[in-house]
Amino acid sequence: MGGNEPFSSSKGLGRAMGNQFDNCGDCRSTHFAPLPCGAHPPMPNRTVFFISDGTGITAETFGNAILAQFEIRPRHVRLPFVDTVDKAHQALRQINHTAELEGKRPIVFTTLVNMDVVAVIKGSNGMLLDMFGMFVEPLEGELGIKSNHRVGRFSDASKSKEYDDRIEAINFSLAHDDGQSNTDLEQSDVILVGVSRSGKTPTSLYLAMQHGLKASNYPLIPEDFDRRQLPPALVPHRKKIFGLTIAPERLAQIRNERRPNSRYASLENCRQEIHEAEAMMRREGIRWLSTTTKSIEEIATTILQEIRPERLVY
Repeated sequence: MGGNEPFSSSKGLGRAMGNQFDNCGDCRSTHFAPLPCGAHPPMPNRTVFFISDGTGITAETFGNAILAQFEIRPRHVRLPFVDTVDKAHQALRQINHTAELEGKRPIVFTTLVNMDVVAVIKGSNGMLLDMFGMFVEPLEGELGIKSNHRVGRFSDASKSKEYDDRIEAINFSLAHDDGQSNTDLEQSDVILVGVSRSGKTPTSLYLAMQHGLKASNYPLIPEDFDRRQLPPALVPHRKKIFGLTIAPERLAQIRNERRPNSRYASLENCRQEIHEAEAMMRREGIRWLSTTTKSIEEIATTILQEIRPERLVY
């Protein structure tokens, strides 16, 4: 893979950016933009519960990765902080009520460390997939030690340096979003560049929130293309720059959601901006990838591999 060649991907694990959910006031359903409010997605054919004694993010992330292998659109219900037997009984009643209404067993993903809580959920009418039971118990046998059965990712966030670093990175990335500040750019772990709405802001925030990277982002605008040069503030930090591009058709679709029927959103203008941005990246020797069919996770991982590969080993 050349330093100035675009990355390609045949995966479609999720659209990159502009993949925001819209709530339809009439039908009270949630669907991907830009599906018109009058157009209903297929009705869910199953309910999936994600139950955790913490935030439920781990259960939901893992469960969705598995569910993505199947052509279904389930209804998702996350039940976080189920850390007592009483709360477990409330969850059990909700699962059983759903099973009765739908006539099918709900699928239940859990990350629960309290065995009394697990025992209650096991008594439900759902199909239980206990991720800690599947993985923690075999590991205890392999390692020859007992797990600490700690609830959540951090035992005390206030004492976690990793947590403090992530908060600092988030604040930095927010302050350096969309080129609003040139101050302390040298502290950036990565500087993302690309045309407007190519996915810079969500990727920057994801890198900060998930990986603790100080990620700045800077838009490439027509004035830069006229000068045929990078914005002057970025030149000293060329080694930290990573470019994002996107298919013009997808860019026009995203921009039309924000500013419909404008020149800014026109396909012709999008094609011109993308052409100029990619030409600049080639001239400047900037590594870049297309966000068109990539999820934020894929984009961030690719950037980490190129910019900070050590962050993938910890």
